[in-house]
Parts: sequence; structure tokens; C-alpha cells
Amino acid sequence: MNRTALANWLNRPEIRYGIIAVIVLNAVVLGLETSSAIMDRVGPLIIVIDRACLTIFVIELLLKFIAHGRNYFRNGWNLFDTVIVAIALVPAGQGLSVLRALRILRVLRVISVAPRLRRVVEGFVTALPGMGSVFVLMGIIFYIGAVMATKLFGAAFPDWFGSIGASLYTLFQIMTLESWSMGIVRPVLEVYPHAWVFFVPFIMVTTFAVVNLLVGLIVNSMQDAHAEESNAATDSYRDEVVERLKAIEARLDARGQ
Repeated sequence: MNRTALANWLNRPEIRYGIIAVIVLNAVVLGLETSSAIMDRVGPLIIVIDRACLTIFVIELLLKFIAHGRNYFRNGWNLFDTVIVAIALVPAGQGLSVLRALRILRVLRVISVAPRLRRVVEGFVTALPGMGSVFVLMGIIFYIGAVMATKLFGAAFPDWFGSIGASLYTLFQIMTLESWSMGIVRPVLEVYPHAWVFFVPFIMVTTFAVVNLLVGLIVNSMQDAHAEESNAATDSYRDEVVERLKAIEARLDARGQ
């Protein structure tokens, strides 16, 4: 089997679905390892299944490397898979227990195997430059709000607004709408009845405006990526049709002569 045939075989749907099934099985096994009762009963079997899954992953990566050669490392998803599997291969000795916990990252391989999930991640990565500008804007808003909140409410509520750091953390909690009303705003309103003039616009700007800007950027990037993929498929089909028409025309010319 040559490299092209091997690459085509690895890209077959049944192979891809098989790898997804192994990833899901491995995720279940790694979850079962956290239960002492289950490990006492069937611990050796779980370890064997985990090692078998890891062996399948290693064989898959080796076959991909054989099929693509040096081009294997030019694909970001291949590098991602290699790092994830390499982490699992590091022995979990003393001082490396964190690496053992990171074995669950193998579940992330389903992203590189499933095209739709991969498209979501690619859209997110494409949106990162625009998201950076939004994060800068949000940072400016948070800093202004933290300075104002510290000066306005710091004396009466030092635990929440006693410093810039405390105010930033409190405003972040308010932005996430986690106990923002009964936990923070209403106690402040009891001392400062007009504090709603500060908190309501802050929530409207950060929670409903800026955060939705991030969502919009990601959705727009995903749509652009999908459009590029559709255009590429259309161009490929058009080129194939043109080649067939040329072949038919050449045959007709040959018969006419």
C-alpha cells in the first residue's frame, strides 16, 4: 500500500468513526478510574482498556506520519494530536502526577477527528484577533468602573470595593450575573439608594453589549469558514466538470477525424 492509498484509507468514514468510538471509550474509562470502588473491582481490566486505547492512538499517528511524511507536521491538527498523545505516554512517576491527570485531554482528540467540531474551533481561532480588541475595550470599561466603584462604595463596603483589585473582582461577578442583585447590588442600594445609576448601565454595557460582540465575532468567523469550505468544494466540482467536458470534446474531435 503506497502513501496515497494509506492516506485515503485513514480518511475513510468508518476509520474516523472508529477512532471517535475509541476516544469516547477512553473518556469513559478515565472517568471510571476516579472511582475507588470500581477500581477495586475491575481495576486491572480498566487499565488494560486504557492502554489498548492509547496503543490505538499511537498506531494511528504512526500511520498518518507514514502516509504524509514531512507534511504531517505542517498540519496543526496533527501537531495537536501528537502533543495530546505524547502527554499520555509520559510516565506518571513522583512529581508527574499532574501529567497523569492530563490524560483526560485525550478526549479533545474528538475535535480533530470530527469535521464539524473542527470547524467550530477554527472559527474561534480566526476570531481571536477581533476578540482581542473587544477584550481591550472590556478591560478599559472594567478599569473605569473599578475606579469609580472604589471611590463611591469603598468606604461602606471594603470587602467588595475596598481596593481596585476587589472592585474588579466584584464587577466581574456582577457581569456574570452571579448573585449580583441580592448578593451585592441590593445591600449597596440600602446604603446608597442611587447606586443603581452605576450598576444598571454597567450590566447593560458589559453583559449584554460587549459579551454579545464576542459571540457575534465567533459566529461570523464560523460562517466565513463555512463559506470558504463551500466555495472550495464548488471550485473543485467545477474543475472536475471542465476536465470531463474537455475529455468528451477531445473524443468527439477524434471520432470526427
